[in-house]
Amino acid sequence: MKQELEIYIHIPFCVQKCAYCDFLSGPAGKEEQEAYVRALRREISAASKMAEEYEVSTVFLGGGTPSILPPEAVDGILRTVRESFSLSPNAEITMELNPGTDGKEKMEAYRKAGINRLSIGLQSADDGELRTLGRIHTWQDFRNTYEAARKAGFVNINIDLMSAIPGQTLKSYEKTLERVCSLCPEHISAYSLILEEGTLFWKWYEKTDHPKDHPPLPDEETERQMYERTKEILQGYGYERYEISNYAKKGKECRHNIGYWRRIPYLGFGVGAASLFEEQRWSNLRDRKKYVEIWSENEPKEALLLTREEVQKLSGREAQEETMFLGLRMMEGVSEAEFAARFHHTVEEIYGDEIRELEQEHLIQRKQGRIALTDRGIDVSNHVMACFLQDEGEEESS
Repeated sequence: MKQELEIYIHIPFCVQKCAYCDFLSGPAGKEEQEAYVRALRREISAASKMAEEYEVSTVFLGGGTPSILPPEAVDGILRTVRESFSLSPNAEITMELNPGTDGKEKMEAYRKAGINRLSIGLQSADDGELRTLGRIHTWQDFRNTYEAARKAGFVNINIDLMSAIPGQTLKSYEKTLERVCSLCPEHISAYSLILEEGTLFWKWYEKTDHPKDHPPLPDEETERQMYERTKEILQGYGYERYEISNYAKKGKECRHNIGYWRRIPYLGFGVGAASLFEEQRWSNLRDRKKYVEIWSENEPKEALLLTREEVQKLSGREAQEETMFLGLRMMEGVSEAEFAARFHHTVEEIYGDEIRELEQEHLIQRKQGRIALTDRGIDVSNHVMACFLQDEGEEESS
């Protein structure tokens, strides 16, 4: 039986950079996009020999804005995946898209290309908040996109939302949640804004003492209320929280992201894409021009090596740490049996003291062979996960 493998494909193009975005993305002309897609398809093909004993269960086209590409480019990328890898008949194939870069014809073409799940970047249902974020669309543009996706036959759609936006109030955020839930998407991702260094928001709010010319950030108490109302409103509409920031109708959880949290092996293709394969992590270089040049001028084997950066062979200790702090992001938590099978040591043997202390603080719970965060633990999840980082001097177990 073949092992499970996931694939991530990075499309680093967008119409314009949003004020909060620190992703590896930016505008590009048609020729640059075409050259990148050619390089990307060469990389996917070249990596196929690594994974002959694997079957691909999920494919995720992220960005950037993958929907900025013409449908024939998307179809070509997925065709290369099918030609190069053993793709499961029921593979989940997701593509991110932003309103303003799509249309009815594109939607139908995506379906024909094999896309069976969409992730739509809405962020807010308030047009003023969208302008503040630097989004190129309005609420009505999003509605048109969503309706076009439904008419094209998509029955598995995620909507991305953001809280703690500058100028956002609790009332406006609640209105966004209500508007989105009334559309009945299968999945909702709800994240709080993080001011990332190098972004326009960072310049406005972190480097400026008094950003008088810009709408204020919600205060800490309002942000806390937004967090609580997210849970209450989404659960009221029948969405089950299965990960710290993700909610889904039953059976519609994102299989690709669950794979990340369970440490299923994955290969990332494209500029800046990360991989975890046979307990080794690496990232592709982040220079888009250099990436294309390497794949244009070198043999496949050599190009694979030249594009990789930050290659790290994980120790047993590091794999254990990742298993805990990634697995605890999910509401179901970490399976004690799976941990023992993978590492030949029980969770108790490796983390007994930490587990007992966190149980006493009512931050984690052990139930039906799993270790999971409590409601209180979710609120301070970063603290809990940090407890499972072992000291460098501790003896490794594998």
